[in-house]
Amino acid sequence: MTQKTGLGRGLDALILGSEHPSTGSVRELLVDHIQPNPHQPRNRMHPGEIDELAASIREHGVIQPLIVTKSDQPGGYILIAGERRLLAARQAGLATVPAIIRDASDQQRLELALIENLQRTDLGPLEAAEAFRQLAEDFNLSHEEIAVRVGKSRAAVSNTLRLLKLPSSVQQALADGQISEGHARALLALPTPQSQAAVLGTITSRGLNVRQTEALVRKLTAGKPSHKETAPRVPEIVVLEDRLRASLGTKVTLNQRRKGGTVVIHYYSDEELTAIVNRIVDTSEIGN
Repeated sequence: MTQKTGLGRGLDALILGSEHPSTGSVRELLVDHIQPNPHQPRNRMHPGEIDELAASIREHGVIQPLIVTKSDQPGGYILIAGERRLLAARQAGLATVPAIIRDASDQQRLELALIENLQRTDLGPLEAAEAFRQLAEDFNLSHEEIAVRVGKSRAAVSNTLRLLKLPSSVQQALADGQISEGHARALLALPTPQSQAAVLGTITSRGLNVRQTEALVRKLTAGKPSHKETAPRVPEIVVLEDRLRASLGTKVTLNQRRKGGTVVIHYYSDEELTAIVNRIVDTSEIGN
């Protein structure tokens, strides 16, 4: 069996090369001399987790050493891995923490921080996507090279990076936990940011699960491609369609003729029809 290379082997195989971390030199470093990793991929911390870890550290100390590299400041260090432990140690009032010092480039600091969080499943999908983007753009790594370093498939890396193409409203909903990564991946199949944002509204208002979202997206994108050449659509009509989709939460088609035209509102269930009617008319007047 071929042994995995790169960060897919995990932190244990990287802290001291082929040695186990327990055989390396662990030093006590002043907490105030350790700077955060500027390439830390995780941008959200859960205060409750830090509180729990701080309570554990007060009782048992820091069990797993941090990993740091020397900074340009005399006697200073830059954190590579162990951000939660460092924050919790500060909260617990510790003056020093155990740490392993190693040489690391900017790229290695990003890679090690990324894999530590991935291994602990702490990293959100957008945070992982941003870290992958940094590896690709700042360090000129291909998707295949990133996959080898983080121990994932190339397809997984590429699909995660695609999340950054979603409009800001969808990314915010994903970051806030209103939708899952499965929902977000389903929305990527829609052709425009406006349609993605419109379907996001349907997901949140109706509480659609991932399977229901995928089915809705398939319906919205269904249709046989025409082999006939068609004239380019008027931009103003496309904008109006997008505004109607956003307002009604469903596909709307405007068919413009020389004089007048038609508005086609698509719906896929009785419940969706009811929701559309409620948005358009005052239902209190129906039956009077």
